[in-house]
Amino acid sequence: MIDLAVRLLDSRLGRLGVQFGKFGMVGVVGLVVDTAVLYLGLWAGLEFFAARIPSFFAAATTTWALNRAFTFRHADHAPLHRQWAAFIAANAVGGVVNYTVSVVLEAGVDVFDAYPFLAVAAGAIAGMFFNFAASKRLVFKGA
Repeated sequence: MIDLAVRLLDSRLGRLGVQFGKFGMVGVVGLVVDTAVLYLGLWAGLEFFAARIPSFFAAATTTWALNRAFTFRHADHAPLHRQWAAFIAANAVGGVVNYTVSVVLEAGVDVFDAYPFLAVAAGAIAGMFFNFAASKRLVFKGA
């Protein structure tokens, strides 16, 4: 199924489109991790704002590993710890966008307060475009 999606993207959009599509697929996995850790934090008694911090780092670490192995597997790979740190740093702006959008929506719009998953999803989408460009240019060079 994934091969079919990759071939379809390649035929329609070329290499950049394939990478963006893969980045998006990895992002869905990151969203699941982000949401699961968020709900775990809420269950443990953390406020939404505090629970978003570990949920973001769990999702960022997951997406770094999957992007390294799947999306940008042909890139020049730095040592793990340096590349992870570069990924976190390069995606910090996208992370701020992600966090800010989710917190503002959760605090200011009743539907997001009732369904925190929607606030997390909106934040993830807002940060995705910056994160793709930063990852491709700064972290996974040569991809």
